[in-house]
Amino acid sequence: MKNKTIFVACDTSNLNKIKKIIDQTNSNKLKIIPKFGLQFFYSKNGRKFLEKFKKDFWLDLKINDIPQTALSALDSLKDLKKCKYVTVHANGGLEMLKSIKKKAKKINKNLKVLGVTILTSLNDKSLKEIGHTKNVKQLVLRQAALIKKSGCDGIVCSAQEAMMVRKRYKNLLIITPGIRLPGDNSNDQLRVMTPKQAFGNKVSGIVIGRSLTKGDIKNNTKKLADHLYK
Repeated sequence: MKNKTIFVACDTSNLNKIKKIIDQTNSNKLKIIPKFGLQFFYSKNGRKFLEKFKKDFWLDLKINDIPQTALSALDSLKDLKKCKYVTVHANGGLEMLKSIKKKAKKINKNLKVLGVTILTSLNDKSLKEIGHTKNVKQLVLRQAALIKKSGCDGIVCSAQEAMMVRKRYKNLLIITPGIRLPGDNSNDQLRVMTPKQAFGNKVSGIVIGRSLTKGDIKNNTKKLADHLYK
């Protein structure tokens, strides 16, 4: 039953809440890996906690800078031995993506680099406001091509674009945020799907946050397992 990878978004700077999320999302039916973002990583105790963390985790930093600065940022993470995934943003361009992937191999042979495409809080209207002339689907495909060409291990995109990306790239890891259990509020996400819908679109893994971490975490985790396997 653990063939579907679930990343739980640990979006808080409260260390006790982080520990509670990790403990109460533990499941014998689901493969759940914690994902730590900027809020926790930048917090006073966040990095110290990750230095000593004993299980695989995803560090979602969305690195996006000139290649040398991006490389220096990645190099500063080499003491985080259990970091299995790290994100870089496709907006940084091909050379940055290639440099990050090359550096990652030297730091940790098990570290997978994921290229982030258009954030799930954006839609066609948002892109037009920024100045893009392409729509979400067109831009995600363009960014996916960059990510694949760079040698990165996977792509982060919404489940709504996952199927078209999978058709082009059969072996690329595809991980999708913007996931909500049926009936849950979409909040600030504009391109959302349920877990079952997302896995139906051939994704490798999903990121789920508030649907798991808000309220009764154990019960929410059970609801997720029932949703996927019943």
